[in-house]
Amino acid sequence: MTSAPGPVDQPQPAPGAVHTVPTDAAAAGPANAGPVGWPTTPPAGYPTPEPDRITRFVLRLYERSPRWAVPLAAVGCVAAGMGYALISDPADANPDAAPTCLLKLTTGLDCPGCGGTRALWYVLHGDLPAAARHHFLFVFALPFLAYLFVAWAGNQAFGWRLPELRISSKVIGGFLAAWLAFSVLRNLPWAPFTSLYV
Repeated sequence: MTSAPGPVDQPQPAPGAVHTVPTDAAAAGPANAGPVGWPTTPPAGYPTPEPDRITRFVLRLYERSPRWAVPLAAVGCVAAGMGYALISDPADANPDAAPTCLLKLTTGLDCPGCGGTRALWYVLHGDLPAAARHHFLFVFALPFLAYLFVAWAGNQAFGWRLPELRISSKVIGGFLAAWLAFSVLRNLPWAPFTSLYV
């Protein structure tokens, strides 16, 4: 009575012989191999759900729209934000007016974005010192954001190939850390930090 060969009894290739692996096993690889008895290939997934009417409409609209439509819509959003800043005139609020920021309204603290609308208003009027006084980091980041937007919109609409502005994850992390520090320092009740309070 003979038994099936075990792992130790498997025949070994002769010295110098080329050892081939079946195609399906090679494709599976050790990374996809599961526990003993599990299938090496995933089962068929669920069928993709049909998109609803709104999704189909948006997809059709996107496919049929010219390449400059999305950048134009983005420019319209930016222009609407600038128009709101100009019309609302946030720099001319009454001293006793309630703040529109929920955090400042409930706690009295400046949030990380407090002063941004006023800074934009001053930038649009060419008063950079007053803009930096209300939100220094916004004014600092504005040229980079503007260049990134122009490079993206120009590429999407006209195929422009402007030099890429490569921003590493370390630079982004440093900027976010500086923004966090700025958000904390501007709420400290001692000079000179009180000058950052808006």
